[in-house]
Order: sequence, then C-alpha cells, then structure tokens
Amino acid sequence: MKIPVTLKVNGETYDLVIAPYRTLLDVLREELQLTGSKKGCDVGDCGACTVLLDGKPVNACLVLAATVQDSDILTIEGLAQNGKLHPLQEAFIKEGAVQCGFCIPGILMSLKALLDENPSPTGEEVKAAMAGNLCRCTGYSKMFKAVESATSGLGR
Repeated sequence: MKIPVTLKVNGETYDLVIAPYRTLLDVLREELQLTGSKKGCDVGDCGACTVLLDGKPVNACLVLAATVQDSDILTIEGLAQNGKLHPLQEAFIKEGAVQCGFCIPGILMSLKALLDENPSPTGEEVKAAMAGNLCRCTGYSKMFKAVESATSGLGR
C-alpha cells in the first residue's frame, strides 16, 4: 500500500506516493535524488543523515517521511543560496575541516541549527551541538576552528 505525501524540502514542494514505512532519508535520497544526507549507521547513532526539520536537527533515518508533511525540511543541498556557499561551508573549506566528507553534511546541518539559535556559541556549546555527529577522519579541532571562523566572518 502506498500513500500520497507532500514534502517541503529546501523551499520546494514535492508531491509523492510512497509506502508509509519509508524513512525521510530514503525518500530524500531515492525519490528526490538529494544524496547529500548520507546513510551511515541507519539507526541514529552517527549523524551522517542529519537534516533540519523546522530548524531543528534530526536523524532522517529515524523519521518516517509520511509524518513530516507540514514541516520545512532543509538538507545540505539547500544550505547554499543563489550559488553562494553558506559561511559554515566556506569556513570548513578555508580551515581544512573536510577530509573524506562523508560526515560533513550532517555536521554542517547540526552546526547551522546551533548558529541559527545562538550566533555566538561557546566551545562547549559547539561540542554539544556536534555530539550526535561522528567523524572517523579527524580530531574535530579543525571543525571547531571553522565554526569560530564562520561566526567571526558573520560579524558575530
């Protein structure tokens, strides 16, 4: 059995017909071809699939797509605007905070939610915001430096 679902993703509205058990992650990747959110652990432990749901970070692998019809969903593909990278994306590149890149979309989304809520976070607040995102390549120090760079670059 399939059901009609309307999703608002990155400011665009999509009318879909999906099985009610499909996760938001699978629908984003397979139906909408938005593959920036990664399928890592598929049980909510790694954060690679993090998207913003009404401005709050969620693990898309744990959310049923049919339950978020009235929500605004922002994926990594929607972070850049008008061909210009978000300041966090620019800072991550500038500071060399990206290695293999698998975890970066989820980390950027978690950090965007933090900075939207608190434009001048402390180091501890940055760590807390990233707590649900695992990176196997780095020691996170360049990521913390990138957040510092992004917040100062925004006049914060």
